[in-house]
Amino acid sequence: MIAKVAVSFLVQHFRIQVFCALLLVPFAFGQGVLEGQSEGEWNGHRQLRFTFEGHGAHLVVPAHAAPSRPWVWRARFPGYHTEVDQLLVERGHHIAYLDTGGMLGSDRAMGLWDRFYEALIAEHELAPRPALEGVSRGGLFVYRWAALHPERVSCIYADTPVCDIRSWPLGDGRGLGHPATWQGLLKEFGMTHAQALEYTHNPIDLMAPIAGAHIPLMTVVSRNDVVVPPAENTDVLATRFRQLGGDICILSVAEGTQASNGHHFTHPDPLRAADFIERHSSGTPTPTGYGALRGGLANCRIRFEQELKGRVAFLGGSITSRGAWQAEVCQYLRSRFPKTDFEFIDAGVPSMGSTPGAFRLESEVLDLGRVDLLFQEAGVNDSTNGRSPQEMIRGMEGVLRQAVLNNPAMDCIVMHFVDPGKMRTYRAGQVPEVVQRHELVADHYGVSTIHLALEVTERIDGGQFTWSDDFKNLHPAPFGHRLYAASIRRLLSEAWDEPWKYESKITAHALPKPMDDQSYDRAMIVALDQARVLKGFDQASSCDPRADGIGGGVRAGFVNVPMLVGTEAGSRLVLDFKGRAVGLWVAAGPDAGVLEHRIDQGPWESTDLFTRWSAGLHLPWVYLLGTDLDGEAHQLEIRIASEKNPKSKGRACRIVRFVVNR
Repeated sequence: MIAKVAVSFLVQHFRIQVFCALLLVPFAFGQGVLEGQSEGEWNGHRQLRFTFEGHGAHLVVPAHAAPSRPWVWRARFPGYHTEVDQLLVERGHHIAYLDTGGMLGSDRAMGLWDRFYEALIAEHELAPRPALEGVSRGGLFVYRWAALHPERVSCIYADTPVCDIRSWPLGDGRGLGHPATWQGLLKEFGMTHAQALEYTHNPIDLMAPIAGAHIPLMTVVSRNDVVVPPAENTDVLATRFRQLGGDICILSVAEGTQASNGHHFTHPDPLRAADFIERHSSGTPTPTGYGALRGGLANCRIRFEQELKGRVAFLGGSITSRGAWQAEVCQYLRSRFPKTDFEFIDAGVPSMGSTPGAFRLESEVLDLGRVDLLFQEAGVNDSTNGRSPQEMIRGMEGVLRQAVLNNPAMDCIVMHFVDPGKMRTYRAGQVPEVVQRHELVADHYGVSTIHLALEVTERIDGGQFTWSDDFKNLHPAPFGHRLYAASIRRLLSEAWDEPWKYESKITAHALPKPMDDQSYDRAMIVALDQARVLKGFDQASSCDPRADGIGGGVRAGFVNVPMLVGTEAGSRLVLDFKGRAVGLWVAAGPDAGVLEHRIDQGPWESTDLFTRWSAGLHLPWVYLLGTDLDGEAHQLEIRIASEKNPKSKGRACRIVRFVVNR
């Protein structure tokens, strides 16, 4: 079943060899060189200025280049509608520009573009497939170059583009035309007026190779534009492109400015345009990316758009806790929904996997109010902490089922973060156990997932960056946090790509039958005062487990908080409870002992609280001492054993919480 369900997304995404082959294809470099380089500033970013075969050119350099070094190649008017480019530079894209003056997409211009591309790729090691961005007459350049070299183009974004020279500059239709430019075009193209009327390299004539290469298009136009009328340009191109099976999105503005004859206007949605370019030009080894959208993320968008309020929670371990990727995602949501009043809940606690997450979800997230979007990660801790496959299912199902039970409209995203073990498994041609288990649960509940561990592995193997120099650790360097944020941004922008419809309605998510009847779907925290101390345990109102020379590190929430503390063999307590599972949440540090426990006067069982991290850390750890119970009333009895782990300094048991699955 795992092979059929959990791996279904992953099978089609092993494309490492294909991507490596793409990167290793040698370029036939021409004679053009970038000359006279100097540095300047562009909207707060570094700009390299140079000449190329006598033409002015520049390259805007991001402070932190994104993996694969993606770039946008802009044709004409680099100072117009720069909002999109600014967003992309902030996300790690380079922006290139070559001044080709009055060439208007001619054969001479295409040759110059070929040589400039080769020189730029060689000198600055940019991605082999840029996003093309054509503004006004720039449309004549980008569509023709894409038709000539579809294998070198990731996507095309056009702004009021010229798509037919008969419309502009000739003006043989509704448009104003520009006689001087028309005469310049005839000279540049080496054609007579009559020959130009039969010209077959207009963008509207070149859609077949672009559609055949599955290059996505986005265009922004104004409907009252009489300089480059959409009806004679973009609308014709879009009709032909769609007939060929192409995908094009048109952003329309009702009216451009009167002074510009409708040709200029305030950009209606720079963020959406930037999202489009980032989504298609990120250079991921798998063209479709690493997100699996199941059921969409429409409900939270409706909340954000209609109610102008949103509560977003992040549940996970140390990679989530105060993570830079989380901050970037929050900023993206604020930018995407600028009128929405957001509340963000950081429920990331180091060392926490899906089982602890299930037990703290209610008190630390759901009790704070209706949650509209939940980000959940547990894959790193579930695997490195040695949770069993059964536990991986029960913990993750506990989180996702609680979410639906609490708010049937809640959207969720499960993220598979990377660690060296997962990378080794992927390289062996297999899927990590924890990813398989979490995917089974996500698929069962129709929850979206992001395969970040697979992305990092394939990008490293594709030569885009290295683990040691760039990502550095399973707790990522800033580079890794930016990569995580970009992947999440791409998933969100894909989910919300369609224009907003105010009449959209919330749809409750289905609640299927449990995968495991013992999953932690009614998990809760039980207060310490519910236990009855029989011997030795003391209630500390504020316990610092490092005291009295014990030392060791601590986690937030597990130091200077109330604890039940026992340090002597024979210390005992009992807890009466009603539920299907019961356990302890302890701070297991350098002096952690061995605990004996029994349920309902049954046989004693032993649990060593000392973990492989305990020598240097009072690790927050959930020990489930009784599972697969019937949900009725039971009694847990625990006592500290006389034997201890030889690596431990003592026999301590510091209980921070009791946990019960009702």
